[in-house]
Amino acid sequence: MKKIFTFSFVLLIILSLTACTSKFDGSRTGNDSQFIMDFKVLDKTDSQLLELEQGDIIDVDIASDSGQLNIEVQKDNDEPIYKSENVPTSSFQIEIPESGTYKFSVTGEKAKGSVSFIKQTSK
Repeated sequence: MKKIFTFSFVLLIILSLTACTSKFDGSRTGNDSQFIMDFKVLDKTDSQLLELEQGDIIDVDIASDSGQLNIEVQKDNDEPIYKSENVPTSSFQIEIPESGTYKFSVTGEKAKGSVSFIKQTSK
């Protein structure tokens, strides 16, 4: 009886863990000047750290074809400089208020589309 209980408990744990897996079907590029994702399925959070200087401009392009996309841009543990839920298809710019390391986070809930955050190059 104890073996059956143990087996049932282990099986329940395995099933619980597989139900919580995140899903991503697409491509991702991240480096010191950009964070780009194109996805057929995004059902998780992905992030990229960018080292930025005060006054840097980030070009943002979002294509939200279905599902929900949430975006957050935050320096360290400060208040986010940009945060939006259920972001529609849009293009805009974010000006960096102070130098530091910024975390660009994208959370999808059954989302399909693309996002790009690209640091403008100096002229």
